[in-house]
Amino acid sequence: MSAMTVTLPVEFRELDAFMDWCLPTESERYDKRLASSMTEMQRFYDAITPRAKEAIAFCDRYPIDELPAEIVNLMRLLYSMIAVSFPVECWNQPRIPDSGAARLDCLAEPTP
Repeated sequence: MSAMTVTLPVEFRELDAFMDWCLPTESERYDKRLASSMTEMQRFYDAITPRAKEAIAFCDRYPIDELPAEIVNLMRLLYSMIAVSFPVECWNQPRIPDSGAARLDCLAEPTP
């Protein structure tokens, strides 16, 4: 990783291993969830969840219209944590149980 690569704030660098979950849209996060194994989701969830409150408080230090790229990345990881929370905590599978081939398409999503 070069010095020019934007990753995460130094306080959260142990989460750099999960940058593949740092996706800009809800649709991309949903697709990643569906394409991931439960083992992959569990590993990501177990790494970020204990730091979630701290990460949210860290992001709250910045005005929403002036977020540095590394803070946007941290927020995107938090959004992905939310995307995998039900599969990990409740369903033990990436898809919503008994939903067949149904797909979730968001019309609005959080920004940044």
